[in-house]
Amino acid sequence: MRPDLLKMKEVALIYLDRSGGLQKFVDDCKQYNDSKQSYAVYRFIISVNPSDIAELDAALGNQILHKPMKAAQIFQSINIVLKPTHLPPLPSYVLSLCEFPLDYMSQRFYMSEGIVIAMGTVMKYTQGARFLCSEETCPFSEGFNYIRVHIPGATESATVRNDFVCSLCASPLREDMKFRVLGDKQLVEMIDAKALSAFQGYSNNKPHFRIQSFTVFLRDELSNKMKIGNRYRFIGIPACVQNCSQVTVCIEVNSIQLCSPEGTSCISENFKYLLSLTSSSRWRFTAILANIFASQVVPPGTYNTLKLSILLSLVQTCDRDSETGDYLDLLIVTSDTLIADRLLNYSVCLVARGIRHPASNDVFPTVSKDKHGTGTASIQACSALLAKGGICFIGDLLSHKKDKLELLQSVLESRTTTVFIPGKKYGEDVDQQVILPIQTSFWTFVNEDSSSKKYVQKDNTLIGKLDLRSVSANLIDAFGLLIHCNELSCQLTLPLLDHIVKKAIDPEEVPYMISQQFRTQDYEELIAFAKNLQVELSSEAERLIHGYYLASRRIRTDSIHGSKLSTSALKILVSLSEAHTKLSLRRKVLEEDVLIAVLLFESSVTLKHGASVFCVAPNAVFPFDLIDENSLQQRDVYLMQCHQQLLQFIATYGPGTHVTTSEE
Repeated sequence: MRPDLLKMKEVALIYLDRSGGLQKFVDDCKQYNDSKQSYAVYRFIISVNPSDIAELDAALGNQILHKPMKAAQIFQSINIVLKPTHLPPLPSYVLSLCEFPLDYMSQRFYMSEGIVIAMGTVMKYTQGARFLCSEETCPFSEGFNYIRVHIPGATESATVRNDFVCSLCASPLREDMKFRVLGDKQLVEMIDAKALSAFQGYSNNKPHFRIQSFTVFLRDELSNKMKIGNRYRFIGIPACVQNCSQVTVCIEVNSIQLCSPEGTSCISENFKYLLSLTSSSRWRFTAILANIFASQVVPPGTYNTLKLSILLSLVQTCDRDSETGDYLDLLIVTSDTLIADRLLNYSVCLVARGIRHPASNDVFPTVSKDKHGTGTASIQACSALLAKGGICFIGDLLSHKKDKLELLQSVLESRTTTVFIPGKKYGEDVDQQVILPIQTSFWTFVNEDSSSKKYVQKDNTLIGKLDLRSVSANLIDAFGLLIHCNELSCQLTLPLLDHIVKKAIDPEEVPYMISQQFRTQDYEELIAFAKNLQVELSSEAERLIHGYYLASRRIRTDSIHGSKLSTSALKILVSLSEAHTKLSLRRKVLEEDVLIAVLLFESSVTLKHGASVFCVAPNAVFPFDLIDENSLQQRDVYLMQCHQQLLQFIATYGPGTHVTTSEE
């Protein structure tokens, strides 16, 4: 044996002894010994820390990082799978399909990141096989001289074929089927995280680029370790796979790590200064945020209720993979759908997972045949799963067909969708149903003029109720907030026209001084910071929420239809309260936060079912134009009066609940 090879084997043994790899090897051997099945191939997984090995022996460390196939033979010549715990944090170890050229022929380890956009079903592959010489007189017609095992990047035919010949007598080899070892494999399609910006409608001088998805192979213990819509960082070996006349670059994954984008740790100095100026009131900071928000799209001071609702929905998005999120779904009713579309389109880009749904695609996952020719089913992510943890803006609600709207209603109510996979069509013995969680907030709008009647009080219409006959009542109830943009007036029309004309003449011009102080990037940083705040309900806030909820259920219940409040009302109230706390950059939910949540929620319920005893104005949260200090003070006084009315409402119609009043 070569001296250098012998030295590396000694180093490998020392490393395994120090790292606990030898003990794991012994334990794995015991499992094989306890099994009654005979194996031709014994597969062992060894976790290696390249840094530790490089300190012991640089040559072995280099071999593992750059020639992993040969390195596996140093540890043993059976079926050893080396799994690096990490790679050196150097650019040469990062594989990005956004960059050119690609080094996919070296068959060494790379680190890469991607978002899962499609996932195939788990199928079997040949992990290892035993071959014997067909010539009975040949010494190799028995024994374990011809063992073939899968290596990263190899196809099925590289392990099992009928044209192998004996190296001793050149007779054909035949497989001993009793010793074939099968494993699991799964094909997953991914895209670079940067490609998500192509699914965002608003473009602010973004460079044009081409999206190229790539395929990764998950084998054995890694099967089913990825979920559609999640972002992963993984180590793997790139390889070329030929399918008919096409050659595609694939990556054989070696290890997987779920990763989340890092949130910003600070906000702009202008926002910090604004926060200090408004510290005397619990309501002023968020009011000014909404008032000046999206000044690139609409004039400051317009659509404030809608803009505040958008900001609350944005800060309730979550980067963590949590199946119990607090989602704020928005349904906007307006006679000016162009402005609503522009405003939502602008806002959806303020979070990394903001997706503008293309009208030609499906909102929810679909099933198709795997494009690699396996004939198995592949689940395609579509818009809702791409927006995982963010916002899915589906555009005009009435542009979707009835069956799609029924599916949307089901998803909003259950936060899951079911994908049916017919077994006969995809080569399986039985049909399958895959239930996928939908962890995103939905935004949509509907044209008020598309209904049979406009928002006009009639004898047979409840006071305050919005008559939307074009949308089913159950679908409307499924949305957390129903917002009516009824601000069109002479005072609004002129500033809006002036804004549109200025942007048409010079799209790059910043029309307002406030837009220079508080840029789009500042709002992105503010939202990224606020949504990661961990907030908790104070006891006073919790009692106020429950008191309003119980009182509202009692006054909105009749003997025929039961309660008009949906079962999710309490969750929506908590979510709104927490969102206002986050947007206020605080960590404890106060009664002032609950009041804003109640006013928004009550306005939404009034539009759905008509006014109640606790009657709120159409623009309950923004009853005045915010133009100076006096108007902010006037709004504070108004909100304090609303707070007292809320306490009185709970005391009257919510017996059994006790809420502390200011007098107490």
